Amino acid sequence: MLNVLLWLPVAVCVAVAVMPKRAAGPVSVIGSLGTLGLAIALAIDFDSGIPGLQYVVDESWIAELGVRYQLGIDGISLFLVVMTALLWTACFTWASFRSPERPRNFFLMLGLAQFGTMGAFLAQDLLLFVAFFDLMLIPFFFLIGSYGTGDRVRATIKMMVYTLVGSLLMLVAAIATAVLAAPDGGEISFAMADLRANLLPEGSQDWIFCFFGAAFLVKMPSFPLHGWLVDAYRAAPLPVLALLSGVLSKVAAYGFLRVVLPIYPDATVQFQDLILVIATASILYGSVMAFTQTNVRLIAGYSSIAQLGFITLGIFSLTPDGADGAVLQMVNHAIVVVPTFLVIAILYERFGTDDLRGMGGAAKRAPVLAAMFLIVTMATLAMPGSANFIGEFYILNGLFDSNTALAVVATAGIAMAAFYALRMFQLTMHNRLPVGAESREVGWRDGVVLIPLVGVIIAMAFFPGVIIEHGEASVQDKIGAVAE
Repeated sequence: MLNVLLWLPVAVCVAVAVMPKRAAGPVSVIGSLGTLGLAIALAIDFDSGIPGLQYVVDESWIAELGVRYQLGIDGISLFLVVMTALLWTACFTWASFRSPERPRNFFLMLGLAQFGTMGAFLAQDLLLFVAFFDLMLIPFFFLIGSYGTGDRVRATIKMMVYTLVGSLLMLVAAIATAVLAAPDGGEISFAMADLRANLLPEGSQDWIFCFFGAAFLVKMPSFPLHGWLVDAYRAAPLPVLALLSGVLSKVAAYGFLRVVLPIYPDATVQFQDLILVIATASILYGSVMAFTQTNVRLIAGYSSIAQLGFITLGIFSLTPDGADGAVLQMVNHAIVVVPTFLVIAILYERFGTDDLRGMGGAAKRAPVLAAMFLIVTMATLAMPGSANFIGEFYILNGLFDSNTALAVVATAGIAMAAFYALRMFQLTMHNRLPVGAESREVGWRDGVVLIPLVGVIIAMAFFPGVIIEHGEASVQDKIGAVAE
């Protein structure tokens, strides 16, 4: 089933590339619905009591180099896979209703990006993980460079330089890990299970950890490795930006749990405090920048830096509660940030600007749109009763056990989130309607996409334990690797 789940987007891409332009969007939506159905079926059939991998695929790929085609899913990756399928379906549908230029190329690139992202969440061979990690970025370069706005070429080049450096560091680190872990005269293996069973000496772990850490922190992005963010967020098409912020950043956080903690446990302990400081700085920097911006894209972008900071804190608290909260918050943030950017797209269409100073009064004749945006806003600021509140509670609970001082400092980010999230809602939905602007209710096409996403946010508020319970055994296994 994992093979079908992974390769179905590629099959749809091939079909889209050879069919009439007008069919590209509907076929992509149908294909993404098939992927979503398979992901939900996996979640229903998943046995949460098993800490190891399920639905494993293990075939020889490049035997001479010890690279295998290994796929598997556990409680950590399960809902990240479902989340990926859901959000790609939403963005495929959104784009299909708007008929982008050169639709076959657009949907082809979006489908390849889904394939790469799914592969990164499913890969159990380290070199295969690196390959998928790099592959998922390539379509985004073309999507931003070809379909973006403003200075899109500069934004694409800057993003490419940052991520390419990180990817090269990660490739070097992966190859070094397999070579150094191989027994004298023995065969090289990139299988993550084999690398975990044959740990490197502490000195080797340290520099390899730094290479992986740099790659993941650039991709999140975290302060101060976020230099590509502003240009990319200004230029990217909004559905593409929703996936870039909502899903791709989670692959980097997932990499810390899947790769770094179990394979480099000594280095994880060695650099724990440094990563916690970087994460806390990201929370404070992202929050401060979010409430000083007037561009709604950048408000959401800097908010994401802060939220990824919380996720990183949870992982590197090295406690079960912190890591459980991080897994929950990965899903929470993605489910919230995608509808946020889609609402921003609606506002841009209404007001012709993404600057708060040119917006206002959108709720005047649009109570449904305002209500949905209010629910998204309350989830963004982790209102008590939301799943985001539960995720941050778990993270802070784990962090207080690990580093009380940083936990106290990090709570400032929660207060600042309330300010910038409510400010954006207030200035877009209320106040005076700008001259020449029109307030109208959300249409059925936008409702088809937004209403299910908001429904998922509400459902997760009632049942956050589903994600925690399914992931608990796998999280214990990864945290236990550091304590061994």
